[in-house]
Formats: sequence, structure tokens, C-alpha cells
Amino acid sequence: MSTPGELLKEIFGFDQFRKGQLETIETLLAGRSAAAIFPTGSGKSLCYQLTALMLPGLTLVVSPLLALMKDQIDKLQEQNIAAERLDSSLTEEDYREVSNAVRRGELKMLFVSPERLTNERFLNLIRGQQISLLAVDEAHCISAWGHNFRPDYLKLAQAVESLNVERVLALTATATPKVSDDMARAFGILPADVINTGFYRPNLEFRVTECSNTDRGRLLIQRLRERPAGPTIVYVHLQKDAEETAKLLSENGFDAAPYHAGMANERRSATQEKFMNGEIPIICATIAFGMGVDKADIRYVYHFHLAKGFESYLQETGRAGRDGQPAICELFACADDTTTLENFVYGDTPDAAHISALVDELLDEGDNIDITARELSKTHDIRPLVVSTLLTHLELFGIIAFDGYYYSDIRFEAHKSGAEILSSYSEQQAAFLRKLFACGKKARKWITLDMDAAVERGGQPRDVVLRAFENLQEKGFITLKMAGYRQRFKRLEQNVDRAELCRKLTDLFSQHEQLEIDRINTMVAYAEETRCLTSRLLTYFGEPIEACGHCGICKGDKAVRLPGRPTPDLDPDILKQIHALAAEHRDALGSARQKARFLCGLNSPAVTADRSLRGNALFGSCTHIPFKNLLEQLT
Repeated sequence: MSTPGELLKEIFGFDQFRKGQLETIETLLAGRSAAAIFPTGSGKSLCYQLTALMLPGLTLVVSPLLALMKDQIDKLQEQNIAAERLDSSLTEEDYREVSNAVRRGELKMLFVSPERLTNERFLNLIRGQQISLLAVDEAHCISAWGHNFRPDYLKLAQAVESLNVERVLALTATATPKVSDDMARAFGILPADVINTGFYRPNLEFRVTECSNTDRGRLLIQRLRERPAGPTIVYVHLQKDAEETAKLLSENGFDAAPYHAGMANERRSATQEKFMNGEIPIICATIAFGMGVDKADIRYVYHFHLAKGFESYLQETGRAGRDGQPAICELFACADDTTTLENFVYGDTPDAAHISALVDELLDEGDNIDITARELSKTHDIRPLVVSTLLTHLELFGIIAFDGYYYSDIRFEAHKSGAEILSSYSEQQAAFLRKLFACGKKARKWITLDMDAAVERGGQPRDVVLRAFENLQEKGFITLKMAGYRQRFKRLEQNVDRAELCRKLTDLFSQHEQLEIDRINTMVAYAEETRCLTSRLLTYFGEPIEACGHCGICKGDKAVRLPGRPTPDLDPDILKQIHALAAEHRDALGSARQKARFLCGLNSPAVTADRSLRGNALFGSCTHIPFKNLLEQLT
């Protein structure tokens, strides 16, 4: 078998490994799990790609960034490496083709989202396969202390055990020492196998410039004119900011384009491709841009608005200067930006009354709880991700236990008669299938399966019944369609003090809210730093250094002093109008927090569901007022 170095040259075209790569690969080949904490653009993905080629069986790659899966897979396939993805964008036919390739053992790498590992159809597919490696991208999401906590990541550790995964590789570009410890503990990684290459990039020049909200456009134009041209990313807060900033630059003679999640996929992809090949030199983007962008020669990263925390800032500035050549990362510091960032944080925190109502609904279901996060979200006006977080906390408290995802609506179209299908199976198998077919209700084209009846009549568990229908589809006898994705939980604790439980949950969300506010305050303190900017940033990640000598402060820039934020009162007319509107829309605007969200321009499930509120002039009319101030005046 080829050595790692030989494969590096032969398959990937590199002469030598980057720092930390070979150590990570050798740890995995020795049979141990590892964590790779490398800066953005330092080659984390090669660690699992090359290892996958040297191991038998399948490598599962878990990533929350579905769009990036396609980019990586395209590159791997160009190198004749068998890699595919399973995600919601696939047609049923494509899903079937990939599934069959998994069953036949033809794939070396399969890319999936973290949610996929709790999907009953996927688990039926993957069980019994040899999974030599599970690579977990953005692994900091497993930590409640991380800047992007995702509840589904907590279940990945359970999946490692249930699927007999042989080794795990946890990958991240942003982990504080505490987050790193959480990652290692969750995946059973030894301290010696946490490979942290450090975050210091000597070619990056960090600068901070104070500006007012009205002056930053002029300041950006000035910077672009006084510096040599080069590929540039301008990061903004909102989608409309991306559009407006790109328009401003275009009107002043620069070739710039916007990029944000609200754009049509085709336009967004075309914009990214043009930036990558140099046709568009300046991208004005929300943080939707940059994840996985492998462009080495980005010379400038401007934060037109304040970043939401050190983790985000390190990741976003890390896209500059990957070729090792000098690059400038400049932060435009404006006190007004903190209001926008804080409003997003406060807008995610659920009302105590809504938490209580959701808990009552769950616990009133009895021992078997059957729900969807989307339904709970709409009913209780809590965002779906926050609902998932709440459910995860109830699991961690030992009150409920996750019993799997399942499809409530299972339909199939038969391509042959029942007799023809059954004739292809043994007598015992045919008898089982006959019982399952009897549980179907036929319409003109599709037959809807009563799964509960099929489980009872067939005398086999749900996963066996589903596997039987997957087999029928694999043989071309039927086309299978599944919908109505739901979650099941079992009630573990019967005697629950609901008032105390709701207090605990409310406190947890308040603590998380404060953690995010503290991150924003840390960025404000960074903007006002009087000593080395690089040192201040790296110290946060447990890597203190002496003064770098090449940041703005080290080069003699005067330290910024941001003015205090104005805290304007709510206009009495708006106060009167919002109370009148709330009287007509109690589900969406019944509480003070709901009203504050609406006035700050923050959508919620109830507001989205209420069509008559769309386009209302009050929505977003108070974005200039800090959320907390609004809340106090509305209470």
C-alpha cells in the first residue's frame, strides 16, 4: 500500500504536508480518534480525504454546510475518488442511486448533515456497513460554550457507538480551550491526540478604524482607492447591506457584487464562481459567503460592520492571505453596530410563558411523545433551532429520551402486479410482504401504507418493515416516497416539578443570551484595544504571543475610543400603534418580547405565519433602539 506521502503527491498533487496534517493522519491510521484544530484554510479536509483512501470501508463526513458538500465532492470526483452526498436537495432517483452505491460498498466517502444520523431511512441504510472513520466538520458546534451550538451535534457521539464507528476526526478552525475540551470529551479523544497548530498568521495585518454609521461608506471607498487592487471581501450584517454596499461601490467605479442567502441559488453560485476566477474582484457579503471558499490570494477582508464575536472574526479574517502573502484585515468600528447584533441575540430568546406552554404540551402527551419541531415552533412562537435546543436540554435532564425520527406518510407506486412481485421472493418472504401490502390504501396511483398496522400485522419492528420496502424499490418493483418527518421521545421521569423545570430552562436560555452578549462586548473591547491587536485575538484562543509588530497598534495607529450608544425612547405614537396591533394579533404579538422583536424587524414563526402582518409599517421601525430598552418600555 502507498504511504501517506506518496498518496499526497499522486492523488492530491502536493509535495509536502502542511503543519499538523501528517500527525493527524498517522493518529487516525493508528486506530485512534483525533481532533484537528487548524486555522481557516490550513487543509483540515485533506486529513480525512487522504485517510479515507488508506482505510477499508466507508468514511462518513458530517457537515452542517450542505452547499459545501457539493464543492468538495466535485473536486474529489475529478480525482476519481468515489464520493457522494445525501441531502434534501437530491431527487428520489438520485437518493436511490447513492443508497445503492452505499449498499454495494462502492463509496469511499459519504457527506451528510448531522441531522441525517438520526433519520430512520438513513440509519437503515448505513447499519451493518463498515464505517472506518467519522469526520465531524465544525465540531465546535457540539459545545454549549461554542459560538454556534447545534443540538444535533450532541447526538453524534451516540451515533458513533450505535453504528460501531471505528474512529472519529473532529475538525474546527475556532475552538477556545474550553470548547476543545468539550469536543475531546464527547468523542473520546485523548489529550495527546488533540492537534492544535495554533492560529497565528504572520502575514495578516489587523487594523481597527473608528467610524460613524453615515461615514463608513466613504471610508471604505477611500481604503479601496489608496491601496493596491486585490481580491476583496467586505462583510456586512444584513442582506440589504450587501446589496446597498455593492451598489455604492459600483456607483463609485468599483467592480463589486453582493452575496447573501436571500439570492437565488443560481445567481449566488455564479457570483461566487466569478469571484473565484477573478472576474469580480470585490464581494460584499453576509457571513453566508466564505465557508469553504478555497481562494488563496484574497488580499483584503473588511468588516464593514462589527463582527459578532472573536470566533466569527477569526474565521472570517482567516480567509485572507492563504497564499502566505501580506493581507489586510480591517474592522470598521461603530458603536451603533452593537444594537443590531444584540437585537439578533435577544430575538432568539423564548418567552418564559411560551417555554412553559411547550413543556406542558410535551409532558401532557404521556409516555410516548410524538412531535415535530416545526409544529412546536409555530404553536409556541419559538424558532425551530431553539425548540431543538430545548428538547435536547430535556434529554440531558433525564426527563425524556429520543426514540428516533420517522416518516408518518409512506407511499409507494407498484410497477408490477402483486403476484409478479411476490413470485420473486421465497414463500416465507412473500407471506411477510403479503401482510404488508394488505396494510396499504390504494388511490389512483399511489398506495399509502399504514405503518402501525404493518408493524402489527407483519410482526416485525418498524425498521424491518421499512427495509423491506427499500428492498422492493432497490429491485425496481416500486417507487417509494416518504414524508411527514416526525420525532419520537419516551417519557422517562413521571414526577416532574414543571414550574421548577421551566425556571431552569428559562435560566439556561438567559445564560446563553448573556454569553452571546459577552461575545459582542469582547469585540467592542477589541476595537478599543490599546495594545497589540493580534495578541489580544490569539489570547482569547489560548495562544498568547508577544506584540506581533505588524498590526495597526504595533505600527502606531491611535487606539479607538467608541462613543457611548444613544438609547432613544420609543415614540409614543408607535407605542400606541403596536398595542393596538397586538390586540388584533395576540398569537404573534401578545407578549412584550414579541412586540419588541417585531419593532426590531426580527421575524418569528408566529409573525411569519400571520400573512396580514406582512408589510406592516411597524415591522422594523425601531431598529435604532436597543432591544432591552424596547422591552422595558413595552412591559
